[in-house]
Amino acid sequence: MSTSRTYRERLTPSLWLIVAAMIVAPMSALVFMRDNGSIALIAGGVVAIAVVALMLSTSKVVEVSGGELRIGKAHIPVEFLGEPVVTTGYEARLARGQNLKAHSFTTIRGGIDGIVTVAVVDPADSTPAWVVSSRTPDRLAAAIGVAQAMRTRGK
Repeated sequence: MSTSRTYRERLTPSLWLIVAAMIVAPMSALVFMRDNGSIALIAGGVVAIAVVALMLSTSKVVEVSGGELRIGKAHIPVEFLGEPVVTTGYEARLARGQNLKAHSFTTIRGGIDGIVTVAVVDPADSTPAWVVSSRTPDRLAAAIGVAQAMRTRGK
């Protein structure tokens, strides 16, 4: 069994969301404007940098390695997963909304269109599927398929 990483993606916020978060800079600067303009500018800059750094550092990593699909701290062996289904556009919107099964494990990020849905085929697991946002859903689905083939061949 190979422990090499076949796929890795960090689900960082989109650029427009980071720009929107920068609005906290002038808001926080206004709090200190009455006291000192220089301190207000510095405080606004520090708060903006802290908010963006927090957004980037808390973004989850989607990874296929060592025969497992990992999303943040969660992981599942690929042998317990069915065939990945890639959706984009309107179908992805449905996968994130009305077609989303209750109790599915979800990692959905705004601004990321692609969705990969993988059914859980382990009868002991009550989770029906893993639903994951991905900027490159075809590559993620292919990596899961390769890991499943390697697991099957290794047995």
